[in-house]
Amino acid sequence: MAQIILQSTRATAAWFVARLPIKSERGATAVEYAVMVALIAAVIILAVVFLGRTASSTFSKTGTCVSTSGTAAGC
Repeated sequence: MAQIILQSTRATAAWFVARLPIKSERGATAVEYAVMVALIAAVIILAVVFLGRTASSTFSKTGTCVSTSGTAAGC
């Protein structure tokens, strides 16, 4: 008896899936946006790190030139 009910339930579920093409792309879209946000965040972090080091180096050289009145090497 349980076997017949199980087969009937499977057949009914298969019929509903075949007749009602319900396709939700909501989850896929959310994942795509999450990946985009993660990549943008990574690019921003790398840019800040790189530009921070460059700016720090530039300010250090400028500070050295100012403090030595331009007599240091590279001023």
